[in-house]
Order: sequence, then C-alpha cells, then structure tokens
Amino acid sequence: MKPLATTAKTKTESAVVQGLNLLVADSYALMANTHVAHWNVEGPGFFSLHKAFHEQYEDLFEAIDEIAERVRALDAYAPGGLRHFFNEAGIDEFKSPASAKDYVAGLVLGHEKTIADAVALRDAANTANDLETQDLVIKRIQTHEKTLWMLRSYLKTA
Repeated sequence: MKPLATTAKTKTESAVVQGLNLLVADSYALMANTHVAHWNVEGPGFFSLHKAFHEQYEDLFEAIDEIAERVRALDAYAPGGLRHFFNEAGIDEFKSPASAKDYVAGLVLGHEKTIADAVALRDAANTANDLETQDLVIKRIQTHEKTLWMLRSYLKTA
C-alpha cells in the first residue's frame, strides 16, 4: 500500500481529494435546493413531495458529513460556505415560488450532475487504489440513482 502524500499541497491537489470536495459542494447545493423545495412545494402532490424532499435532504446532510470526514481522513481540508458550494458545484439556487414540476425538474438536474461528478471520483479513487473512498462513492451513486428514478417517475405524471 502506498503511503499518503507527504505535503498538504500534494494531498489537496490529488484527484481524489478534489473529487471529494466537489462531491461535498454538489451535495450541499443539492441539499439546500431540496430543502427549499420541501418548504415551498404546493399543489396536488404536496404531501408526497414534502415527505420525499424531507427524506432526501436528511440523507444528503448525513452524506455530506461522511464525505467531508473522508477528506479529513486523507489529511486534507473540506470546503465551506454556501456561496462556495453553489459556485463550485455549478448548480443554480432555486428561486421561489416555483411549481412542483419545476422543483422536481431542477432536482433531477442536480442529481444528474452529482452522479457525473461521483462517477469521475469513483474512477479517480480506483486509479489511486483508494478502495475506502471508492466504496463511499459507490454507495452515494446508488442513492442518487434511486432518487433520480423516483423524481423522473414523478415527472411522468406531472
């Protein structure tokens, strides 16, 4: 097994750490948007969407902590700041009010972007032979894919 890099600069610049920090940003931006949708969704699907969004933002909150702690376990630093998260993720903040369909469609885009970044991170972790990070990211991909399936299914009826 290779030892961890010896300088903070090297660790911070590694593809795995950069990918983890991007996944923190993606997840935090997505969590914030999901929370906004939870608070402001209206219409016939209110109860089911309100509950689903609640479950989704809680899952994201727990995941963010686990991802950021993985960054720290690699002896690097996790990012912070809502503005930074949205800018880094490239995910637009939700504006309210919006229709339920628009909230769901926006969350679909956020999950698609997060999955793409997580797949790149999974591959970087594989290249670095970092099985622990790879395992964490594979679980996140599975969760985002399931959520994406559910959101897309809602759009078929909206």
